[in-house]
Amino acid sequence: MRRIGFFAVLALSLAILLPAATLQKLTLGDMSRKSTAIVRARVLSSYAQQHGSIIYTHYRIQVSEWWKGSGAAALDVVVPGGLAGGLRQTISGAPQLLAGGDQVFFLWTGSSGLTHIIGLSQGLFKVQRDASGEVTATRTASTETVLDPASGQSVGDESLSFRLSDLHQRVSAAISTGGQQ
Repeated sequence: MRRIGFFAVLALSLAILLPAATLQKLTLGDMSRKSTAIVRARVLSSYAQQHGSIIYTHYRIQVSEWWKGSGAAALDVVVPGGLAGGLRQTISGAPQLLAGGDQVFFLWTGSSGLTHIIGLSQGLFKVQRDASGEVTATRTASTETVLDPASGQSVGDESLSFRLSDLHQRVSAAISTGGQQ
C-alpha cells in the first residue's frame, strides 16, 4: 500500500512539473482587439528573472512602428520560461526570441505590469524579405493543443503569412471594427 501511495504522489508530482500549454485559438481580429499594444520591433537583449513561482525571460525590444497604442521607443516584454538563479523552467509553446530579429508583436499588459505576447507564439510574426524582395510577416502553426473558444474542442492551428502591408491593413481594419474580422 505504501508503494502505491509513493507512486501516486510521484506521478502527480511529475504531472505538475511537466510543462504543457493549452492555447485558446485566436484569430487576427481577436489578437488585434485584445492586445493593449501592437508593435513592429527588434529584440535588443534578454535576461531571465523569477516572479513568484514562474521564471520569465525579459526581452528588451526596440520599437520601429506602433500599430496600436503608443509609448516608448523601447519596451520590456516577458515570455514564460528561462534560466534564473540556477533554475531552468521550460514552458512549451513559449516563443524564443533572437536578438536582432525584426518581428510584429501583439502585446498585452496585465495588472502585474508585465507585458506578454498574446497567445504565446500566436501573437508573434517574423518579418523578413522573401525571394522576390517582398517584405512578409509569417507565423508558424503552434504545435501545442489549441482549443476553439466557442466549443472547447481541440482544433488545428495554421501557419499564417502576409505581405507586411497587408497584415498592417488587416490589423487596422480589425481594430476599427472592434476586432470582428
